[in-house]
Amino acid sequence: MAAASDPLGISLQEATQRRLRRFSELRGKPVAAGEFWDIVAITAADEKQELAYKQQLSEKLKKKELPLGVQYHVFVDPTGAKIGNGGSTLCTLQCLEKLYGDEWNSFTILLIHSGGYSQRLPNASALGKIFTALPFGSPIYQMLELKLAMYIDFPSHMNPGILVTCADDIELYSIGESEFITFDKPGFTALAHPSSLTVGTTHGVFVLEPFNHLEYRDLEYRCCHRFLHKPSIEKMYQFDAVFRRQDFGGGDTPSLKLDPEYVYTDSLFYMDHKTAKKLLAFYEKIGTLNCEIDAYGDFLQALGPGATVEYTRNTSDVTKEESELIDTRQRIFHLLKGTSLNVIVLNNSKFYHIGTTKEYLFHFTSDSSLKPELGLQSIAFSIFPAIPKYSDNKSCIIQSILGSRCSVAPGSVVEYSRLGPDVSVGENCIISGSHIITRAVLPAYSFVCSLSLKMNGNIKYSTMACGVQDNLKKNVKTLSDIKLLQFFGVCFLSCLDVWNLKVTEELFSGNKTFLSLWNARIFPVCSSLSDSVTASLKMLNAVQNKSVFSLNNYKLLSIEEMLVYKDVEDMITYREQIFLEITLHRKKSNLETS
Repeated sequence: MAAASDPLGISLQEATQRRLRRFSELRGKPVAAGEFWDIVAITAADEKQELAYKQQLSEKLKKKELPLGVQYHVFVDPTGAKIGNGGSTLCTLQCLEKLYGDEWNSFTILLIHSGGYSQRLPNASALGKIFTALPFGSPIYQMLELKLAMYIDFPSHMNPGILVTCADDIELYSIGESEFITFDKPGFTALAHPSSLTVGTTHGVFVLEPFNHLEYRDLEYRCCHRFLHKPSIEKMYQFDAVFRRQDFGGGDTPSLKLDPEYVYTDSLFYMDHKTAKKLLAFYEKIGTLNCEIDAYGDFLQALGPGATVEYTRNTSDVTKEESELIDTRQRIFHLLKGTSLNVIVLNNSKFYHIGTTKEYLFHFTSDSSLKPELGLQSIAFSIFPAIPKYSDNKSCIIQSILGSRCSVAPGSVVEYSRLGPDVSVGENCIISGSHIITRAVLPAYSFVCSLSLKMNGNIKYSTMACGVQDNLKKNVKTLSDIKLLQFFGVCFLSCLDVWNLKVTEELFSGNKTFLSLWNARIFPVCSSLSDSVTASLKMLNAVQNKSVFSLNNYKLLSIEEMLVYKDVEDMITYREQIFLEITLHRKKSNLETS
């Protein structure tokens, strides 16, 4: 339903635009004490990612795209075992203590978890989920600016402590003009959003304490009895987490028109400084963490009077069950048991996740709610052929230059790319960081993303090309099982035949017990960006057309290896060249029309 006929959509749109305007006023200017965050910290998975994030932050500060006078930090996870966003939170607390000593006990801190490799949205793999481009703003907003804008009102109504959020979600909310979201209670405070029961199965769900009120309100401060992490629908009923529309004497909750029953799900949470210090003392006591801890599942499930220890033994949704996991979870449970979990219920709010190719394409091209609420554009800061007025353009072009006859079919996103006049992009494609000069037809559901590489001191290029629906994370343990992997909907073994590649251990990089499209050495390395895209498109088309395109003459890399060799500086330079060309073109157009 379009926002124009939806009262919730209109109120969200107005509230969101106000926050964006306020953030825009702070960009490139020193902020006053208490007006903004004291520290903005971003987590990184390894040193390569840490360097990439620092380079991009430095570039943004240089171009005055962020508020100044704030400490921006990137904190990298320690080498060794994956520690999850819970482990990254603990590691960040230790870094803050080392950097600031006792001084940080008076700071308001925003912690953004961005330490994954984004295998479900690989165009964010090289430069990070928090630097994902959004289709609005000039210069183009990325997720970092959006996060800072959406939380613009928080620091001035928050006691010293840490607000913890993830890099790939968007929270939009509307409250009364004289109301503020306040983070001033001891322990943990989380935001809660009304959601369908189905959504609840993939999120955290709050079991709220009874609350005597007769009518629905935009903003409610509630106490949480217990927190359920990704519960079954049966469990939601069992623990009284389900609400019904008639529970409110004052009428329907506007955001739940289609759901007579709903639950309250999680997004971000705050912990006060005292609680943060308690967690830090625990982390320093254990020394090294050797298992994946979830900041939501393992911290929040320990909270509230109804919390029980059972969840610590549930490892069904854990990717790798380490021997220490259950013990560490139980220690966290006993450490945090008795700590309160306060919930700020935002009845006029929406939570959007943009962490997969499917979500990314839907929200940027088809979603009739998020686009007007956030002011997303079909063509954002780009040079693009004129579109007939009657056409319902459902594609999305972000900071790109497209030739006069170039066509992009509905449902597709093109970002940071140059496409020549004879390029035709099919439906539901993602094209990122690419340069296509020659005549090319990109089949529907193509994923094409180019990276600059630094190899032996020389700049090279490689383009990952596959299907947007391919599961890059799916892995098998033996070479005989790679027939179970699929590339662009085709058995991977058949694809290797098409490319004239032999099935050997050398075909895969990294850990040989996890064989996947992620670590398959199938992508050609070339000396120019356009050659790299052409070569990868040929391998894609060969699979589609069942023709032969031999990859034997190329040096081949896996996506995993591309990220090791990536040259962030060259990728930023390429984006900057496109930016300057569009800026020049706009100035020229303005002069001609004035």
